[in-house]
Amino acid sequence: MQQNDNGKRTLLVIDDIADNLMLMNEVLHDTYKVKGANSGERGLRIAFSDTPPDLILLDVMMPDMDGFEVCRRLKESPATRHIPVIFVTAKSDSFDEEKGLALGAVDYLIKPISPPIVKARVKTHLTLKDASDFLRSKNDYLKQEVDRRTAEVIQQSEKLHAMQDVTIMAMASLAETRDNETGSHIRRTQTYVKALAERLQFHSRFTTELTERNIDLLYKSAPLHDIGKVGIPDRILLKPGSLTAEEFDVMKQHTTLGRDAIVQAENQCGMRVDFLRFAKEIAYSHHERWDGAGYPQGLAGDDIPLSARLMAIADVYDALISKRVYKPAFSHEEAVAIITAGRGTQFDPDIIDAFIEIKDLFRTIAARFPA
Repeated sequence: MQQNDNGKRTLLVIDDIADNLMLMNEVLHDTYKVKGANSGERGLRIAFSDTPPDLILLDVMMPDMDGFEVCRRLKESPATRHIPVIFVTAKSDSFDEEKGLALGAVDYLIKPISPPIVKARVKTHLTLKDASDFLRSKNDYLKQEVDRRTAEVIQQSEKLHAMQDVTIMAMASLAETRDNETGSHIRRTQTYVKALAERLQFHSRFTTELTERNIDLLYKSAPLHDIGKVGIPDRILLKPGSLTAEEFDVMKQHTTLGRDAIVQAENQCGMRVDFLRFAKEIAYSHHERWDGAGYPQGLAGDDIPLSARLMAIADVYDALISKRVYKPAFSHEEAVAIITAGRGTQFDPDIIDAFIEIKDLFRTIAARFPA
């Protein structure tokens, strides 16, 4: 809203005839500050200045640049497009009302002008402009608020995801302090799982479950596959030789202990946590076998959660290529041969086929995170 020192609104009259400019000034100067321009070009320079007018009264028939072209240029510029434009045309002129309104004019007046009508039209359109400016200002404010709140939500979401990642890695690292495995085992196995999932993402059996979000959750959850080992006694967990049948029965309990620990954490929160769904499945079922001879439930085939079937291959491959106190490390080729031999018995056949297709990627991942 442009005002001079006396609080008057600013009007711009554009007309190539000096008498018309003087007449408009005479009619309006008591109420408004009136600026005049005797050509379209001069009128545009005033409109585009640092102090644009609040409303423009624009003659249609002018040499060099007519009123339609002036209006078009005004409405093209973000700085002037919201200024109301009232066309002023003589009765004898062939005025295209539809064209004028289509260009963005809000009204038109017929010469010779009627001072009361001019004053009334100007007052009406300034009032409408004030209302429009108010709504636009509120809309801009609301948009800024929405953008600010959206940014805050995104930031909070990123913090939450970071906290989830830290929680998972802290829990997984806790399990590692009880075992002979290193942090590299966690990085390798979660990366194997992700590689397998991405390879199978568009397979007809798996496409529904292996969405981008679920693959990300699988990757984040995989480090918790052995969290239950914190509950296994050292004499069994760290035994350098083979386990007795009784000791192996105790070792098997790490699957149930891991699942129960995650469930207990959820219960403490008083809610089921979406990102821990796969963690529970993996911890509980990654030692199940495709033929039903695994543990702890003896599940078979598709009854074994997909997350656990993926983890089973990742875990076995990494165990085979890693040196343990009770065995040397197998070569990549030996590990691939052993796992491939378990197709349809220990492992899901389709996942084994995907494993074979990307076996070289497994080797690359293992090299990226050495023990």
